[in-house]
Amino acid sequence: MTHRRAAALLGVLAAALCVLLGTAAPALAAPIRVPPVDDAGCTVPIAPPPPIDTSEKPHPGTTVPPPLPVPAQPVGGPAMGNCGILLPAGAPALPAGETSASWLLADLDSGAVLAAHNPHARERPASLLKVLTSLVVLHSLKLDTVVEGTQEDANVAGSRVGVGAGGQYSVRLLLTGLLLNSGNDAANALARQLGGVPATLDAMSQTAASMGALDTRPTSPSGLDAPGMSTSAYDLALFYRAAVRDPNFVQISRTRLADWPGHGDLPGFKISNDNRMLTSYPGTIGGKTGFTDDARHTRVAAAERNGRRLVVVLMRGETHPVPMDTQAARLLDYGFALPADTPAVGNLVDRAPGDPEARTAHGSAQGWAAALMAGPAPGGQQAENIPASLAVIGGGALLGALLSALVARRRPRGRHTAANIAHPGPTDPPGQRAE
Repeated sequence: MTHRRAAALLGVLAAALCVLLGTAAPALAAPIRVPPVDDAGCTVPIAPPPPIDTSEKPHPGTTVPPPLPVPAQPVGGPAMGNCGILLPAGAPALPAGETSASWLLADLDSGAVLAAHNPHARERPASLLKVLTSLVVLHSLKLDTVVEGTQEDANVAGSRVGVGAGGQYSVRLLLTGLLLNSGNDAANALARQLGGVPATLDAMSQTAASMGALDTRPTSPSGLDAPGMSTSAYDLALFYRAAVRDPNFVQISRTRLADWPGHGDLPGFKISNDNRMLTSYPGTIGGKTGFTDDARHTRVAAAERNGRRLVVVLMRGETHPVPMDTQAARLLDYGFALPADTPAVGNLVDRAPGDPEARTAHGSAQGWAAALMAGPAPGGQQAENIPASLAVIGGGALLGALLSALVARRRPRGRHTAANIAHPGPTDPPGQRAE
């Protein structure tokens, strides 16, 4: 049986089960295309590996959503659909020591992808998702708007910058805590100002889809793992390229130290930037770190040299034997050493491709994306309408489970199988966190 016929059979089985149970058949937003095996003998994962902890256990009465549909043509060019190493013709060998399951190196200005490995593999972003959160905030809120902290903010899981109940924080300051200290409490406070977490996730989803980031389903404003979370190195490069067009984002990202106010009887204190490449790698213009037990180590780093600005995104990496900062630095050095006229292996798009499948699956927000890509709203004005709803991607738990089983059977054993997912080492922080 071909995989196309098997996928169709899954839909028939799901519909038949619904008939037997007396329920309506789930309406699929679009058929899910299982990527073909490429020349490297592997497949591009359409969903992250199974979780190793309980962070993605669905709440009672809910199910894990099925993987996002795969577009008919890879976003960014045909080669972007490959899962092996992608290098320009005649390019030198890559530096040794890469541990990341997927990565991408690109020119921030031209959008040329210079090298990549499995760029559209669906992975968990950890705190790199805060770049997408920042895009929505910068487009939607005035930076001088004051937000009052709540106990809910202070109690959020994972890394926190110090938002406290009754504290007064400008949107700019919350963005500073979000990007410098990876504050999940700052993410929660910003989401409240945007109308709540569901509205924020809707806006993030619509923004991602309209930019052409079709691997991305955000499930938390902070990047903490939750059922259905996914993105890719390619999508994160799109987000960062859009973010550095906003001078406020660049200024905040390059900040080394900032004053954080106290609240109640607690005095204020200094916060420092988690991005150590600002001091260790010459020319660094920004970046973001991330970690959860399931996402493992994630990294985005951007630097400028001789008028060229490059960005590198690393996903599901390990700090041993080579630290993530060193891996990022080596790939940036590799990119800067390539001649400026080196042919690209792909490109970072500026808007969603004209793919009806993708538009159906994610919803339509072309106006939202166009405004965002053009830069922040004049004066940081509040957007009149944050997109109201995330498109429903149906299918039901049975179909999702059957599809996952089909994909698992097709995927060769290796670093993407459940048996080979790296577990936390002795120096990794315990528990689920996004940092």
